[in-house]
Amino acid sequence: MTNIERIAVVGAGAFGTALSLAAHSAGRTVCLWTRHAAFAADLAERRENTVYLPGAALSLEISVTASLQEVGTYDAVLMAVPAQHLRSIADRIAPVLPEDVPVVSCAKGIEEDSLKLMTDVLAETLPGRPLAVLSGPTFAAEVARGCPSAVTLACQDPVIGKNLIRALGSRCFRPYLSDDLVGAQVGGAVKNVLAIACGIVTGRDLGDNARAALITRGLAEIVRLGRHMGARAETLMGLSGLGDLTLTCNAMQSRNYSLGVALGEGRALEAILAERKAVTEGVHSAAAVVALAERHDLEMPISEAAHAVLNLGAGVEETIEGLLARPFRPERA
Repeated sequence: MTNIERIAVVGAGAFGTALSLAAHSAGRTVCLWTRHAAFAADLAERRENTVYLPGAALSLEISVTASLQEVGTYDAVLMAVPAQHLRSIADRIAPVLPEDVPVVSCAKGIEEDSLKLMTDVLAETLPGRPLAVLSGPTFAAEVARGCPSAVTLACQDPVIGKNLIRALGSRCFRPYLSDDLVGAQVGGAVKNVLAIACGIVTGRDLGDNARAALITRGLAEIVRLGRHMGARAETLMGLSGLGDLTLTCNAMQSRNYSLGVALGEGRALEAILAERKAVTEGVHSAAAVVALAERHDLEMPISEAAHAVLNLGAGVEETIEGLLARPFRPERA
């Protein structure tokens, strides 16, 4: 396939909606899929995603559907569903998706049960389809407004990668091509966990110095894990690594950072999650990130601390004290 003119976005959350607007701005014919027929009808009528991305007008030229059969008629598919739902949705798409249609993973996470990256999940559920990854520092609301944004688009087939960039790229949405699929995914998954930790630092009023230190040492954890999984260091220092980490660890727009702030202020995790409609990926990724680190015999103390608070019932104060009591060591990744 040389020309990609018709793009289906699977997942009508905030980022999926924003990607549909970005693809439309790039001049493509766009379809936005949601699993719920009633939600699809509401989106089609209101032309606004009032649940996940209020205020962003959905062009009349973007079709909205709950039919996976329709998705299978498009030239490329962007998978913008939460990481833990990717396998089930891909299983449903498999019977209707031709084998030459590129599938782009836009989810940032690690499958909890299998510890697999999203492209590994797609390789199992959609065998034979060309795979790519889109990841980087992108708040959905800003992408939807047409604010300048840059992302990594990783694809092992350079021709397909360039075709995807032509299809999605525009003046304000700028994909940079890579062939490092692992690196493009590790950064996006681990940074969500680190953003929760950064939020806790802010919620505890520990200062900007502490947050800067945590971001820097958190980047070392990303590089450490990424290298052991086959990623290139330069990818982890790029948009999908350092870029995404910097954005997510410094702004209340980030669901992971804002959740961490609330935890640091003393609120219970269950109460925070009960108020939210959208998925906070770092909550689900923390255990998987730590399990991967253990599999590779790696030390990732910040990720381990976040996991302990989120999943093991550890207290915030005692966890912070544990990090501050760690022995002094040479600075290295």
